[in-house]
Amino acid sequence: MPDASPSVLAEPAATADGRATLLIVDDAPENLAVLGELLQPDYRIRATTSGRRALTIAASDPRPDLILLDLMMPEMDGYEVLEHLREQPGTADIPVIFVTAMDNTEDELWGLGLGAVDYITKPIRPSIVRARVRTQLELKQARDWLRDRNAVLEAEVARRMRENQLIQEVSIHALARLAETRDPETGNHIRRTQEYVRTLARRLQAHPRFSAHLAGPMIDVLARSAPLHDIGKVGIPDHILLKPGKLTADEWEVMKTHAALGSDAIARAEKDAARPVAFLTIAKEIARHHHERWDGLGYPDGLAGEAIPVSARLMALADVFDALISRRVYKPPIPIEEARDMIAAQKDKHFDPDVVAAFLEDFETFRAIAERFSDADE
Repeated sequence: MPDASPSVLAEPAATADGRATLLIVDDAPENLAVLGELLQPDYRIRATTSGRRALTIAASDPRPDLILLDLMMPEMDGYEVLEHLREQPGTADIPVIFVTAMDNTEDELWGLGLGAVDYITKPIRPSIVRARVRTQLELKQARDWLRDRNAVLEAEVARRMRENQLIQEVSIHALARLAETRDPETGNHIRRTQEYVRTLARRLQAHPRFSAHLAGPMIDVLARSAPLHDIGKVGIPDHILLKPGKLTADEWEVMKTHAALGSDAIARAEKDAARPVAFLTIAKEIARHHHERWDGLGYPDGLAGEAIPVSARLMALADVFDALISRRVYKPPIPIEEARDMIAAQKDKHFDPDVVAAFLEDFETFRAIAERFSDADE
């Protein structure tokens, strides 16, 4: 059974007859011949007398479905060959049966510990060899089937999760756009503020005051929730919402109710859900509290400092910044650098000081987002 025989090495692993491919490794050519003649009728055989050559063959096409590996070989013994096979992703899963003249329990345990699936002792008994080879190939076939099946199931789960996430995002934006139909001059406001919030969250993720609130998937949840911050505006009368001039004191009190209206609507949606939905919880926080102030002078609940949810603190800065640089029925836009300075001046007053610091550190990202989603490009 010569090494690297063109007729043997050119055979593909998966052929029309469906036979499995075996690699036989033994430094004694006569042993290769015996095993080859025994197994050739049922399997496609590749063979070599060298451990190093065996590694090359195992890593090339056609990949063997099973390796019969002699233990005692010069230069590189069977244990070393097996260790190298297990180190490489392309060969790590190929089952290996040790074929050896040694009859030592410790050696057998050592080999099994390295990852061999079975032992065959010399002199070989044909019926035993055939039975053990067949058993290991059936086990490999079952493992491969399970692996492929799991891969298909994982792909289907991933597809459905992507689909569900897309449906969720589209639904959120549809609701947010519904609010915008009442306030059409906000344009791409929801997209800009969503990216502003994401930027702040990423900057603050490692900050000791924020890390617990922004761990794992929470940044994505927060960003998905952000567009619903002004959903309560659908409940504000047009003569107040679209008024071009300054609101009266009574009108301002009505306008402020949009925060509670939004959070109440989301709370009702939560009750209809079969189980808690993380983004609805965050969206409710944002809708109710994004007009609270760090100094306690905001609305609707007059929360101050750490009592304000982190999600609302990020949204507060994002919302005010975007309002400053955007045209509204009651004002023209102001230059972005001026808006930056106005935000900075509200540190410890309107905004959490660490959120302001994150904004200033990532100001150029804010500028890029404003340009990318400008109302002129809507």
